[in-house]
Amino acid sequence: MSLTHAPAGAVRQGSLRELNLALVLGRIATAHRPPSRADLATATGLTRATVSAVVEDLLAGRLVCESDPAPRSGAGRPARGLVLADQGPAGLGLEVNVDYLAVCVVDLAGQVRHRTVHRADLRPVAPADALARLVEMAEAARDDAAEQDLTLVGAALAVPGLVDDAGLVRLAPNLGWRDVPVPALLAEHPPLVEQVPGVPALVVDNEANLAALGELHSQPPGPSSFLHISGEVGIGAGIVLDGALFRGVRGWSGEIGHLPVHPEGRPCRCGGQGCLEQYAGQEAIVTAAGLARAELPADIATARLAELAEAGDADALRALHDAGTALGVAVAGVVNLLDLDTVVLGGGYAALAPWLCPPVLAEIAGRVLTAAWSPVTVRPSRLGAEAAAVGAAGSVARRIVAQPAGWLARSG
Repeated sequence: MSLTHAPAGAVRQGSLRELNLALVLGRIATAHRPPSRADLATATGLTRATVSAVVEDLLAGRLVCESDPAPRSGAGRPARGLVLADQGPAGLGLEVNVDYLAVCVVDLAGQVRHRTVHRADLRPVAPADALARLVEMAEAARDDAAEQDLTLVGAALAVPGLVDDAGLVRLAPNLGWRDVPVPALLAEHPPLVEQVPGVPALVVDNEANLAALGELHSQPPGPSSFLHISGEVGIGAGIVLDGALFRGVRGWSGEIGHLPVHPEGRPCRCGGQGCLEQYAGQEAIVTAAGLARAELPADIATARLAELAEAGDADALRALHDAGTALGVAVAGVVNLLDLDTVVLGGGYAALAPWLCPPVLAEIAGRVLTAAWSPVTVRPSRLGAEAAAVGAAGSVARRIVAQPAGWLARSG
C-alpha cells in the first residue's frame, strides 16, 4: 500500500466510527421500546462487538443510559435496554416575539427541563436591548440546567419575521425590525452555550417554522404533513410536508398573516392592505371583542376572551367568529394549493380553538375543492404558546443525536 493511501484510510476509519455512533444513537432515539444491544445489532446490521463498543462510548459520554429490562417469559436473564440520557448535553431554545421573550431547555429525550417567559411589549425596545434581556434569561436557564447536570450545547432563536441563512433578520414588521444582525449582537455577550463540533452555537429561524418542528416531534406522533399556524399579534405558518419543513426558495415560506383576505381592506404594518393578521391577529380579535388590549398582556387577554366566549358574551363570540372566518379564507387557499389534510392552530389560537375551528371548517367546506370527499382536520396545537421555544430547543437536541461524535470528542 502506498503512503498516500494511509491518510485516506484514517479518514475512512474516523468517518465509519462517526456513522456508527449516529446510526446506533438514532435507533435508540426512535425505538418504540428501549432496545438491547442485541436488538441494535439486528436493527443496524452491525456486529454485536461493534454495537457493544459503540454503546460503551455512548454510555461513557452520557448520551444514553441503561433502563430496566422488559419482562420476558423465555429462559435466560433479560437484557437491559438503552434510552437517551436525561443528563449530559441539552439544547437551548430562545424566542423573541412582539410581546414576550421566552427561554427553554430540552434534553436529548425531548423533555422540557426549563422554561421561562417574560411578558413585555417589545415594539418600542431596540433590538440590541431586547436581545440583552433575552441573554439574561438564558444565563439563568443555563445555571438551572447545570444544577440538573445538563450542559447547553447549542442554541436556536425564534423570531417572528424573515430570516436569511446568515441569521440576519431581514424584516419583522410587527417588531419594527429590519436588517437586524442578530448573531453579531449576541456575540457581544459572553457565550451562552459550549461549542461542540457539528452543532452550531446559534441558529436563527422564523418562529412559525420552529413551532411547526415542535409540533412535528411532539408525542404521541401525529401526521407527517400539516399546516401549523401561530396566532400571535402577527400570524405565521410552518408548512410540514412528508416529515420535513418546507422553507421555499429563500427560506421565507409561511407568511400566511400577509395573505390578503380583503384586498382593499385595513392597512397593514407590512405595507399592504387587508392582510389576514389585521382581522385575525390577537390584537385585532381582542379589539373587536371590546377589550382594552393596551391594559392586558396577550396571555391574559386571550384567557379573558376565552372566558367571555364560554359565558356566551355576544361581542367575544362575534369577534372570534369573524376572525375564524377570515382565517378560514386564507387556510382554504393554502389547502387547495398544497393538498393538506391537517391544520394545527398554535400560539394564542390554541386556547381559542373551540370558537375558531367551526368558522374555519365552514370556509374550508365551501372553498376547498376536495373537502366533500376528503375532510380536513383542524385542531389545536399540543404545545400551544410554547411551541416555538420548545421547537427551537428540540431542534438543537436532535442535531446532537444526529451528530454525537462532536460531543464525545469534547467530553472525552
